[in-house]
Amino acid sequence: MKKLLFTLFALTFIGEAADKRIVLLAGARSHRPGDHEFRAGCILLNKWLNAVPGIECEMHANGWPKHNGVFEGAAAVFIFCDGGGRHPAIRPERVKILNDLVKKGAGIACAHYGVEVPAGDTGKTMQDWIGGYYEHRFSVNPMWAPDFKTYPKHPITRGVKPFKITDEWYFNMRFRKDGVGKITPILSAKPGKDVRDGPYVYPRGPYKHIIDAEGRAETVMWAYERSNGSRGFGFTGGHKHMNWGNENFRKVVLNGILWMAKAEVPKNGVETKVTEEELKKNWDR
Repeated sequence: MKKLLFTLFALTFIGEAADKRIVLLAGARSHRPGDHEFRAGCILLNKWLNAVPGIECEMHANGWPKHNGVFEGAAAVFIFCDGGGRHPAIRPERVKILNDLVKKGAGIACAHYGVEVPAGDTGKTMQDWIGGYYEHRFSVNPMWAPDFKTYPKHPITRGVKPFKITDEWYFNMRFRKDGVGKITPILSAKPGKDVRDGPYVYPRGPYKHIIDAEGRAETVMWAYERSNGSRGFGFTGGHKHMNWGNENFRKVVLNGILWMAKAEVPKNGVETKVTEEELKKNWDR
């Protein structure tokens, strides 16, 4: 009897230890080498996440996977890709797949250009998934170096120290304001007047509503908790691939992925190392 109980316990433990499947979707090539390196970035994230006990991670390059079966049983989906009208997840049949996952409690996150979709129904869908999105001519995409000094008490911020790094950090997201779900700013900083005055990357701007908000802290990463308990987040950095070399930059994203998968985030965050040689591998050329 003792042997039987031990076997059942062991099998239960093994099942629980490996029950968090995470799917990473990397977009196709779109920019010069070193920028929008979605595949190279996801290769690194895949390596780091698979080193976390209890996590089974897989990545798929060039946008949407060929077979939808990869989403079965997924605890979370991370989408790092070009957005706008080219966003790989906004086709109706794909929206249904992700909506079904969310209904089952799975998490969804989008990074960099992947937070942008057309306004209207797709914008509302993105709000349902991650709480907000980049809206053309409402949001902006300047290249700047936010100074992240303080963070909310949240599992995603565990072990994240103050840092400052140049990237195409989008801000002024179109967050949902209907009271559905909970949005928590994770990374916020105040852009200087020079940032607000433009030029932005595209369109060049400037926009009056951005200039008029001088002095306001802007959120460039946020967490979202849906009413059914499922989770998501948006991260607007990720234009410059070499930024994954910054420990805090990668830690806050890795923590976010674990959190939305409802996995335990270590008390000091996900600790990883990477060399310059590793950072320069797998680029789209």
